[in-house]
Amino acid sequence: MDLSLRILAILFPMFALVGTGYFYGRRHESDMSVANRLNMDVFITALVFSALANKSFDLANYGGLALAMVIMILGSGAVGWAVARMTGIRPLTLSPTLMFNNSVNLGVPLAVLTFGPDVLPLAVVLFVVSTTLHFSLGVWLLDHHAKLGNLWMKPVVLATVAGLAVGSLGVPLWEPLALSVKMLGDISIPLALFSLGVRLTDGALHGWRVGLVGAVARPLAGMALAWAAARGLGLNAQQSKLMLLYGALPPAVMNYVFAERYHQEPDKVASIVLVGNLASVVFLPIALALVL
Repeated sequence: MDLSLRILAILFPMFALVGTGYFYGRRHESDMSVANRLNMDVFITALVFSALANKSFDLANYGGLALAMVIMILGSGAVGWAVARMTGIRPLTLSPTLMFNNSVNLGVPLAVLTFGPDVLPLAVVLFVVSTTLHFSLGVWLLDHHAKLGNLWMKPVVLATVAGLAVGSLGVPLWEPLALSVKMLGDISIPLALFSLGVRLTDGALHGWRVGLVGAVARPLAGMALAWAAARGLGLNAQQSKLMLLYGALPPAVMNYVFAERYHQEPDKVASIVLVGNLASVVFLPIALALVL
């Protein structure tokens, strides 16, 4: 009973904000594109910089964690490709949704709620790895002619480099400046959860069978690969638990955005994202039970 109450206490704030966004989006037609752009360019960028700059960041301590995330992403893509071949789904419809999970909207808040604020730099490392691969490898998979040279000009990538430099060198920040950046970063998580709820109102359920395949394959493959990568790389207990939790996350909403942009069956990808996020109500408690 105590474990169930703890899991409920961790998940309730997250799903409450998602639910609020969902019901608001059902009652009011809402265009969240401006809010989402602001969140990615300003608030999440501030969160990343604040999390990395406020710590003495030794890259050697996080290299194994970053590599484990890369292994999980690439391995999930291979699993998605194989499952797609077996089920008759187009590989480029299913595989990216297994590779790139909801590491921002759900991953960061879930990590903080589960392990406390000290885990934020670790969660940011996983988010940065996933985002960088999604905007590079993920885009290339859908369009081999896409120009990736502008990747390093993304605000979140620049914030990562700046945060790592400040944290690694131990450069002290003026306290009012650090507080201002932190306040901007604090906006990102609630806004991301609310926006996810609004976005889910656009999902199509007519392709629920395809959605169900992705909803089950994504967390099962992710958790198995996270466990194997953590053991193989000798990650410590906290990092191993964090990897397992991230392995259970549902597909990222950005998969739908990219599928629509590159004309890769966006209706089916929307179903995978929608059903996958709904299925997280089942898989996230399982993952929490394993790590707590």
